[in-house]
Amino acid sequence: MIGTTFKIYLPRFEAETAQVPSGEAAGKRPTGTETILLVEDDEAILNLGKMILEELGYTVLAAPAPRHAIHLVEDHPADIHLLITDVVMPEMNGRELAEQLSANRPDLKCLYMSGYTADVIANSGILDEGVNLIQKPFGRNELAASVRQVLDRLE
Repeated sequence: MIGTTFKIYLPRFEAETAQVPSGEAAGKRPTGTETILLVEDDEAILNLGKMILEELGYTVLAAPAPRHAIHLVEDHPADIHLLITDVVMPEMNGRELAEQLSANRPDLKCLYMSGYTADVIANSGILDEGVNLIQKPFGRNELAASVRQVLDRLE
């Protein structure tokens, strides 16, 4: 037999079970039951965002493109409480999509998401300063907090 054999022996370690605090002390994520339209041209981000939002209790309509989002809204007579849309997409940008959808649904709130900084987006003229924007990449807690903050804001 040619070759080398390695055997690695590691000591057994038994860790104590960590106690997870409940409620606010555990950093409980804000949840909800509203309906959200999620529009993102990157399939991985779309699927992950949908999964996170559904775990938080939201009903999610997912669209891989603005054209698809428009059809979803036309086919969905019930309330859609929040539009979460990427800013830069091939067919139309997120602002154009939000404007088109809010023409028929003036109460529709919007949360933009982008990999670009808020300054770059504002300077490019795509979005105005002060809009609801979440920076990609974002985590579950950040998405949960941003969504709840926009939904709870009185406008």
